[in-house]
Amino acid sequence: HILVSDDGASWSQAQVPTIATLTAVFFHDRNLGWAVGHDEVILRSRDGGATWQLLYQDPDQERPLLDVWFADADHGFAIGAYGLFLATADGGDTWEERTISDLDYHLHHVSRSSTGKLYLAAEAGTIYRSDDGGETWLELPSPYKGSFFATLPLDGDAVLLAGLRGHLFRSDDAGESWQAIETGTEAMLTDAVRLRDGSPLVVGLEGMVLVSTDGGRSFAAHPRRDRFGISSVVAIDGERLLVVGSRGLALQPISELTAGATGSSEGRGVR
Repeated sequence: HILVSDDGASWSQAQVPTIATLTAVFFHDRNLGWAVGHDEVILRSRDGGATWQLLYQDPDQERPLLDVWFADADHGFAIGAYGLFLATADGGDTWEERTISDLDYHLHHVSRSSTGKLYLAAEAGTIYRSDDGGETWLELPSPYKGSFFATLPLDGDAVLLAGLRGHLFRSDDAGESWQAIETGTEAMLTDAVRLRDGSPLVVGLEGMVLVSTDGGRSFAAHPRRDRFGISSVVAIDGERLLVVGSRGLALQPISELTAGATGSSEGRGVR
């Protein structure tokens, strides 16, 4: 299923040429985007998500793809279980499998910093960085043996790393060293985003929302009262968050968080 919205409030279901579970989406611009999922499925849309073309699949390998990222309209990566790393240089028409490590840990999330560095958050406390656009990858020292699910580059070489049991870490030297950040929760942290003013926000299971007002050095917890398990978050128009998770979709005013409210927005179930 792929749902499309112009305002975050009303949604329509897109035409999709697969029944595989889909896990991530990335848009280069308003029209051009890709989605990935189980069976190594890769889809592309050229009309803002209204319709999708099947580009690639390999169900026999039983390796789900978990994230997708593109540097431009041609060059991108799709990553997933057991160290799966696919690269394309033609917008997704063809894909090449690469080995970035001898380890076969699941690769969960890819992001790029303002300095051009790429980060991969992975299973079993593994983190990678690329300084050459993804051609080669360096395994970074890890502050924790549990899995990581999100990275959030901040200004310069600062980056946040989020994972299991409420673990959140910050690095100011591009991942060469890490400092633990107290979160006050053991909920799994699943995603992170920067708000319009640059403030970082981290979300997770049990309705957890962590907000920073000091550039990502400390965070305050603002869990949703409905304990909506959040798997992904998008900041919309500087005023609202779209959270996606166990109960479907929910819009939450950012002002509720900055005012210290716990958030009472109810999720609208999508089945």
